[in-house]
Parts: sequence; C-alpha cells; structure tokens
Amino acid sequence: MPVNSTIHDAYMAARSGMARMLTRLVPPKEVDDILQDTYVRLCQAKSTEHIREPRSFLYRTARNLAFDHLKRAEVRLVDTEADAETGHQHSLAYDHDQPWEQSATQEEFGHFCDAVKALPPQCRRAFVLKKVYGYSIKEIAAELSISDKTVEKHIAQGIKRCTLYMRNINAQSDDCTATGGQHE
Repeated sequence: MPVNSTIHDAYMAARSGMARMLTRLVPPKEVDDILQDTYVRLCQAKSTEHIREPRSFLYRTARNLAFDHLKRAEVRLVDTEADAETGHQHSLAYDHDQPWEQSATQEEFGHFCDAVKALPPQCRRAFVLKKVYGYSIKEIAAELSISDKTVEKHIAQGIKRCTLYMRNINAQSDDCTATGGQHE
C-alpha cells in the first residue's frame, strides 16, 4: 500500500532533522540506512490515519530503529569478542583448565565493559568510536565536533582509566585469592 502523501511530505521535510538527531546516536555510516528503514516502515504500515503528529511519529520511529541498531551492534561486539576468545582458547595447550579460563575471560570482558561505562560521556564516545568501530581521529573529531587533539586526549584518557580500572579489579581478585576468598 503506498504511503499517505501527508506522511511522505512530513518524512521529506523532517529527513535532515532526523539525520542530525541520528548522528548523535549511531555512527554516521548507519544514518542513511536507518532513515531508509524509517521510510520502509511507513510504507509497510497498513494505515496511517491513526498518526496525528507525523513529525513526532517519524522521529520516534527513527530513534527506535537507531536504538535497535545499537543493541544489535552491542551483541555483535560481544559475539565477536567471544569468538576471538574461543579461537584463542582452542590454540592453547589442553593442559590448561579451559572452562575456568573461558569463564575468567568472560568475566574480564564484563569488567572491561564496566570500565568503559564508567568513562565520562564524551571520553567514552571517542574511545568506543576508535576502539570498537575503528574510526580515525579525524572521523571522530568530525562526529563529535571537537578538535583532533581533544579526540587524542579523550582516547588516551580512556585507555588510562580502563587500564587502571582493570588493574584495580585484578588486584582485588588477587587479594581475594591470597586470603582464600575472604575479605578482611
């Protein structure tokens, strides 16, 4: 069923605004796909008569699709990390306690995720764009509207804070192991 011309006109009028909103949520490479998915959702709607505020409806649909994309990306990141660790585990000699090592690796990855979540928002965004999505310094600077130097500082700060966080976690687990699992 063709999309209602009022909704289509609203989409065309709101497209650039939705794109700006989406760039704050997802990597720039994904914005056009999400905008297209938003329009496809409109075209697939059986009826658009219930939509009283087309602009709000469009923004909400685009935002929800962006959040869905982020969830899928997060799952892919965890799956990729798990696959890499699984491959690493298989390359080790079998005299190791593989189930323990695998659970320890998953636990470490969870701690690393906690470390990233603890970063200040701007620092976290720059760090994730660099380390997860592989953006260049210039791409990150353009995405966040900050200088290349500031991006470099955020990434360095992210690495430093995550490293310290992981060292503290390891020190705590070493203390716990040394005391037989008992805290004083």
